[in-house]
Amino acid sequence: MAEHRDPHPATFEGLLAEGASVPTEGWDFSWFEGRATEARPSWGYAVSMSERLGRASAVLDVQTGGGEVLDFALARVAAPKPPLLTVATEGWPPNVAKATALLRPRGVAVVVAAEDDPLPFADGAFDLVVSRHPVRPHWDEITRVLRPGGTYFAQHVGPSSVFELVEWFLGPQPDGVRSARHPDRERADAEAAGLDIVDVRAERLRMEFHDIGAVVHFLRKVVWMVPGFTVEACEQRLRELHERIRAEGPFVAHSTRHLFEARKPG
Repeated sequence: MAEHRDPHPATFEGLLAEGASVPTEGWDFSWFEGRATEARPSWGYAVSMSERLGRASAVLDVQTGGGEVLDFALARVAAPKPPLLTVATEGWPPNVAKATALLRPRGVAVVVAAEDDPLPFADGAFDLVVSRHPVRPHWDEITRVLRPGGTYFAQHVGPSSVFELVEWFLGPQPDGVRSARHPDRERADAEAAGLDIVDVRAERLRMEFHDIGAVVHFLRKVVWMVPGFTVEACEQRLRELHERIRAEGPFVAHSTRHLFEARKPG
């Protein structure tokens, strides 16, 4: 076996402290450069979103996070022009502040709405609803706020995503947990809410964690992976994973993503 070279030679305690101190607001993952990697889906969601933004007049971005994906897509609208109205929702206060500061210069209003709240908009208000990695899609609400002929275009987290890491801390998960977010189930739920399915595509993507600090930051940022995660509660398993990474190289996991496009009948 080739010798593993740790790109961040530091003590276990130092790596834990570093991972625990990095701010977690927003969906900017640039801190992970050199620390962790994740392959990207082949469909290029943000670029595909920008193409649809150019053809829309009223757009809603659900659970925008820090607004980074919407900002990227709006900056790349080529033709014919950006939507006349663009609104985003977000429920976590640090992300609300970050998204507002980022999106206000583009004329985007950020509306405070918790992930389980009804969408605070009138029936048929939008011809395009987008979302990247919603905690869960509320199909009845999405259908309600879409105009007849309007489109829902999103990238969802799929079943058993990063479960190699989840089960390192939580142990084997039951089939019902592992199969949650399955695209077939979401297809059925969307159709039951009155949407016509245009496209569903799924991919399984390789991830690598190169040091334990990256693991800590990831689990603090993506809080639903290991609910209630803290360094103190998980210190022993973190130490065991740290030793494994140093001895064997990066910890490999796999994310799952699916592209979802549906239309409200006109």
